[in-house]
Amino acid sequence: MNVTAPGPHGGDGRRVAAALGLDPATVIDLSASLNPFAPDVAALAATVLRQRPGVVVAYPDAGPATAALAATIGIDEDRLVLTNGGAEAIALVAAIAPDGAIAEPEFSLYRRHLTTVTADAPRWRSNPSNPLGTLAGPDELAAVWDEAFYPLATGRWTRGDEPAWRLGSLTKLWACPGLRLGYAIAPDHAAAARLRARQPQWAVNGLMAALVPDLLAATDLAGWQHAIGVARQRFAAELGALGFAVFGTDANWVLVDGENLRARLAPHGVVVRDLASFGIAGRFRVALPRPRDLDRVLAAFAAVAR
Repeated sequence: MNVTAPGPHGGDGRRVAAALGLDPATVIDLSASLNPFAPDVAALAATVLRQRPGVVVAYPDAGPATAALAATIGIDEDRLVLTNGGAEAIALVAAIAPDGAIAEPEFSLYRRHLTTVTADAPRWRSNPSNPLGTLAGPDELAAVWDEAFYPLATGRWTRGDEPAWRLGSLTKLWACPGLRLGYAIAPDHAAAARLRARQPQWAVNGLMAALVPDLLAATDLAGWQHAIGVARQRFAAELGALGFAVFGTDANWVLVDGENLRARLAPHGVVVRDLASFGIAGRFRVALPRPRDLDRVLAAFAAVAR
């Protein structure tokens, strides 16, 4: 088996590191599109655990975190359901709305959880598109909007499609996928109640729920959007100067063409997302690296360009 062959999703840097005998701490995983300007969640978590160790020995209460996020977004908290990552939000909505339409290329979890996918069913779509990274036009509609990357692309929490489901991923926004937290904004109170009835009890862990107020206080959507735009332009220009064909996006990643690019970069400690699983051969989704990692990433691309 090819040890650098991609799985069905990104975020497999540790698996690649283990297969190649690399120290996982030295691998830069750009197959997962996380916010490169996110706060230091590990440090915040350490502080919470030191000051309030009870959050891991008591059953969690997601109520205060739900109220805080709803107030920040500007919606009624009775319409907001916190979930164990964006993936659970997708699975829960698909369970109560099991028939959907998908226009490929599109995020694979929709097909995984929908019972039936047909062209005339209500549309599911990511915004910006995953993997293409393009924002939907203002007149485009959907029944379910996956807005996992929308805040980073626009500086706003949501596009505001009131009749539709809107799903979010705070673990992408805050770059902490090991601490699962997502959400669903329901079209109305009744729909939110149906979603909660299907959700396992205590789906959101106590540590993550306790961190939400501090992470909301550290959130700067407009600043992050601007910084991402500047970083994306610079990153694309640097890769282009190395001879790569680079395609810009509205999101926190770029698309890069290259033969076997994932396999060639992996021994240099950089992991990227092969889009072959989306039906796009020879193209790779490369998340924007954190500023501290940029030089190492560019050095790895330079090595394989030669």
